Amino acid sequence: YAGDVVTTTYEKAPERVIAVYQGSIETMLALGLEEHVVASYGLDNAVKEEWEDGLSKMNYHEEVFAPSKEDVMMLEPDMIFSWGSLFGEKKLGDVDQWISRGTNTYINTNTRAGGYDRTLEHEYTDILNIGKIFDVQDKAEALVKEIKAIIDKTQESTADMTEKPSVMILEPNGDEISNYGANTLGGDMVTTLGGTLANPDASTVGKEDIVAANPDVIFVVYMPYAGDDPETVKNNQLTAITEDKTLQSLDAVNNGRVVPIMLSEMYASATRTKDGVETFAKGLYP
Repeated sequence: YAGDVVTTTYEKAPERVIAVYQGSIETMLALGLEEHVVASYGLDNAVKEEWEDGLSKMNYHEEVFAPSKEDVMMLEPDMIFSWGSLFGEKKLGDVDQWISRGTNTYINTNTRAGGYDRTLEHEYTDILNIGKIFDVQDKAEALVKEIKAIIDKTQESTADMTEKPSVMILEPNGDEISNYGANTLGGDMVTTLGGTLANPDASTVGKEDIVAANPDVIFVVYMPYAGDDPETVKNNQLTAITEDKTLQSLDAVNNGRVVPIMLSEMYASATRTKDGVETFAKGLYP
């Protein structure tokens, strides 16, 4: 939970996995490992249609977003696969306690605490590590190869461009606007694809900061949670930028280059990393 490296040993592929949150569940589904999951929790968005049958075999608990310590102990898992936040003191507690009981843990690297950079490489490593743990390396390597192929094609296609687009990744939250900079996964995706972050060091920005930066492209982050209408959430986030009187002078607004991106495609994105990279690539180089 503190972000320190923990080493564990797998004598065999886990058979009673608890998968919590979107990326963990979808990684298991994408690798065809649903039969190894004894319980799953915490979907913000519906899984892809081709994974619906697999999800039906994962004992998904729609009524509980995240399991309690008591819930997990009753299920007697041999692995917990989730985000760092699940192992906080008020949730499942430190991983060492579980490991000492014979329950291995795997935390999405880009959710570790301690101020570490969130990177594409971490998402690749997590997918590949799950492939190793369950002995489905070929499937894991194929997933990572698909993501890298999009990046390679984009880099090759834009190699002769003398000026790459300047970018801001913004998430309007009422009066506050979050800015995804260089140390975020979204920021790493943009710079890997050749874009330049207009304000790489700020976690929040004011409207005057956005006007001063005047980026070529603005990606607007939206997140429809269970029960939300995705189009409504997306449009509300977009109009917070495109219809704000203070921001009407922006090149991105006037040139129609304000592009939506779902949070799950650029935060602890796991198998959705491919979708995020595609969204950024198309927005950067339409």
